[in-house]
Amino acid sequence: NFQKLLYNLQALLTSCPGHTEVHNFTKKAFPVLGVDYGHIKNPFEISLWVLLACLMKLGFHLIPRLSSIVPESCLLIVVGLLVGGLIKLAREEVPPVLDSKFFFLYLLPPIILDAGYFLPIRPFMENLGTILMFAVIGTLWNAFFIGGLLYGICQISNSDLTAIGILPCLLFGSIISAVDPVAVLAVFEEIHINELLHILVFGESLLNDAVTVVLYHLFEEFSVDGSVTVLDGILGVISFLVVALGGVLFGAMYGFLAALTSRFTSHTRVIEPLFAFLYSYMAYLSAEVFHLSGIMALIACGAVMRPYIEANISHKSHTTIKYFLKMLSSVSETLIFIFLGVATVDGRHSWNWIFVTMSVVLCLVARVIGVVGLTFIINKFRIVKLTTKDQFIIAYGGLRGAIAFSLGFLLKEDHFHMRDMFLTAIITVIFFTVFVQGMTIKPLVELLAVKKKQEAKRSINEEIHTQFLDHLLTGIEDICGHYGHHHWKDKLNRFNKKYVKKFLIVSERSKEPQLIAFYHKMEMKQPKNPPATTKPAERVLPQLSKGREEEIRKILRSNLQRTRQRLHSYNRHTLVADPYEDGFSDLILKKQRMMAIDKKVHNPR
Repeated sequence: NFQKLLYNLQALLTSCPGHTEVHNFTKKAFPVLGVDYGHIKNPFEISLWVLLACLMKLGFHLIPRLSSIVPESCLLIVVGLLVGGLIKLAREEVPPVLDSKFFFLYLLPPIILDAGYFLPIRPFMENLGTILMFAVIGTLWNAFFIGGLLYGICQISNSDLTAIGILPCLLFGSIISAVDPVAVLAVFEEIHINELLHILVFGESLLNDAVTVVLYHLFEEFSVDGSVTVLDGILGVISFLVVALGGVLFGAMYGFLAALTSRFTSHTRVIEPLFAFLYSYMAYLSAEVFHLSGIMALIACGAVMRPYIEANISHKSHTTIKYFLKMLSSVSETLIFIFLGVATVDGRHSWNWIFVTMSVVLCLVARVIGVVGLTFIINKFRIVKLTTKDQFIIAYGGLRGAIAFSLGFLLKEDHFHMRDMFLTAIITVIFFTVFVQGMTIKPLVELLAVKKKQEAKRSINEEIHTQFLDHLLTGIEDICGHYGHHHWKDKLNRFNKKYVKKFLIVSERSKEPQLIAFYHKMEMKQPKNPPATTKPAERVLPQLSKGREEEIRKILRSNLQRTRQRLHSYNRHTLVADPYEDGFSDLILKKQRMMAIDKKVHNPR
């Protein structure tokens, strides 16, 4: 019965309609080579852009004469223009390379983090008042001066510009008024300007982000609604404080978290650099979620976490953070300028000679008037005055860049019919500042004999004398009863050493004197195994054995004089004479005689 059942089943399958198709099927040959570009299109094109950027950067520096005359940023924009032109000639669609979302979320953060992490804290804090004046008051002045005069020019011109209202003009002024940190870094790093001018212009470009963000959103909202009230102005001022301080708060919070995490990474050194990058990026993204200043968050995070992280991590992790940050920021900066050139070729342009020309002229005039006027006020409070040469370099170094272009790109065409004309004017201002001012600032610095940056690194001897002068000035402020910035810096250092370091730094490192900490900081900057060609005279730090190093630490810990505790302030009128001092009895006799003479004068009888 079982065999009969199998026979019937076989007959049934044979009579099935698909049976012939099964027998007629021929097996397809195994593909030896295939092409599927769509599968890897996005990562391939991204890698190709990065490779192009690196090759261009490498090629420029292989031609010393070219790189010494033309700034790298100008050459990269030219490359972008050529690439965009070739894509257009080939009648291919230009990819949206400088999309605002891609720019703000991926290209800008590495550059700002590199600037914030390696920010020279001492000159930055000593000139913070001047930087804030240029960043806040100067940016407000530029925005309202440019926007207000452009509106007046649009109204008196016999063209289509009369349809542009005051609010769109102020919006354009807020976009184009801010100095761009990427452009400033690209140019100022090449001319090696002195530390004071560099920190003033670069600090301004970093801190004016909060002003630019608030003005941009404020005027964009007002332009759409078409009305402004007094309450809107008050809320705008409050918004500026919230955006700036909120960004700093987010950055400081993530910076402390990064420092705390690095305290427990002694057994997993390989992931130490990753925490520094991830916490910084999370600070930026968290600030952007609430429309706060992501740039301020990155600067605060990098500046807060650096001293604690460097005290906890290994030498290899420190080297990794340093070079990886430099690599990321360099590639991002290169891509930004190339993409700016490509986007210029690809974008839609609406050229208006009056609007574009006056935008460039007003940017220059507003910058000069703002710097000269603010410097006149600032010099009344500064000990080291800003000279006329300094003012010229600060005004001439106010470069615009891709941040202005990206903010203009974010404008919605439905609400702003003049968007294409705004973008054309923004690109013209960027090209003028980067090409004309960027190419001529180096010869002008040479012509005016402006002081250059000292390339030599600080030695331990310098650090000792600097700390000595800090303690001396703090003591002088205590004696005079004047609470200056040295007094408050001393208070902050005491609080940091007593509470914060114990919480964020590994126990044995938190108790080290400042001199030992500085020695470790210098040791981090030196290669562990220097090349054999290094001359003995070139060595900054001697190679010490572990035992000898520990012995020196103990000697310094026990013998370094501690900074004295604060005493009550006093003056020359409250000083008590020393009875053991020479001539004390003569002083008493003279005082008695004076009192007797005084009595005779007032009571002659």
